[in-house]
Parts: sequence; structure tokens; C-alpha cells
Amino acid sequence: MKKIFSVIFFFATITVFAQAPKGFTNMKDTTAFKQKMESQSKLTNTMESDFTQEKYLSVMSENIVSKGHFCFKKTNMLRWEYTTPYTYLIAINKDKMFIKDNGKINKYDINSNKMFKSINEMMVATVQGNLLSNKDYKAKYYESDKFYLIELFPVQKAAKDFLKSIQLYIDKNDYAVVKVKMTEPSDDYTSIDFSNRKTNQPIGDEKFIVK
Repeated sequence: MKKIFSVIFFFATITVFAQAPKGFTNMKDTTAFKQKMESQSKLTNTMESDFTQEKYLSVMSENIVSKGHFCFKKTNMLRWEYTTPYTYLIAINKDKMFIKDNGKINKYDINSNKMFKSINEMMVATVQGNLLSNKDYKAKYYESDKFYLIELFPVQKAAKDFLKSIQLYIDKNDYAVVKVKMTEPSDDYTSIDFSNRKTNQPIGDEKFIVK
């Protein structure tokens, strides 16, 4: 279950003005930004990318680095796979969730389980950028020359117990999420960078079936 919650951190408004992070300034036009994100989301039918995840734990002398690949396809199909240094897979196929760990496959009905339904909604919303309109978070908006930076803070106490904030780094050229950083209340964090991104390329439905 710890691995599942690690993925939950990956996959998580109102504007609050505060001191901007280093290299960023407060976003000038948040309305135009949100409209553009929504438009781009509607145009995105498939997405895939490699990723590198770095986990910082205060009790560890070195950060934990893992790598993998993810695929997304409308509507509600997602594959999140770790390949190095261990193998672990979560696949969502509409109303079903598959988890493969050490060769063992578990299958869940998302609609019958509130936790998995929440995981599904957060993962898909993060990939599509729809997390910005989620009322369970309040947001701060920043920008630099190359990126938009959105900081999301959970409103519900249950989420606050395991999540302090989510930072989404968004490429100004194509409005794609290129980096996500999830910080826990202890200030331990998970940072995920995306590379080799491909959008609207054919992805077969078999990618979202786990055997």
C-alpha cells in the first residue's frame, strides 16, 4: 500500500498572493492561463512519457531514484509503470484498476472503492491539468520565462495528514506538465520529471490491460 500512496502523491481554486519561489513571479493573468489549460486538455487525446522520480527522506543519506514510463488515453485510461530499480505497475482502464507487484496482479472496481476512485480522479486530473479546478485544493500561480508554476494546497484535513503541497511545472510552449513535486507535512518530498513526451500519438487499448 505504501507504493500506492506514493503514486497518490503524484497524482493530486483560489488564487492566493504570496512571495514567489526563486526564479518566478506572480502570474499576471490566471484567468487566461486556466482557459488555455482547459483548451489544451480538450485537444489532448493521448499522452506518453518517460519519467525519473526522486524521493527525498530526511532519514536517508541519499535520495531514492527510480525510473519508468507512463501512458494516458482518453477516456480514463492510464498506465504508470516503474522499471528501474524495481518493477511496479498501476493501470487504469475506465472503471477498473490493476496493480502488478512482483508478478502478482490485483484487480479493483474503482466505483466500489472510495480510495481508488480518489486515486483515479487525482491521477487523471493531474495528467490532463484538470487538478486546477478541484475545489479540494487552493492554488497559487507563478510564472517564469519558460514555465508556469502552480502550487496546490489541500483543503480537506484527511489530505493534509499526508500531503503538504503539490507543485506543477507547466511548459509555456505546449502547456504540458513537465515536473511534479509532492511535499509531505514532514517536508520529505517526491519529485518527478518527465522526458521524451509524445502527444496525440496512437496508443493501443492493450497497453491498459495487465496480464
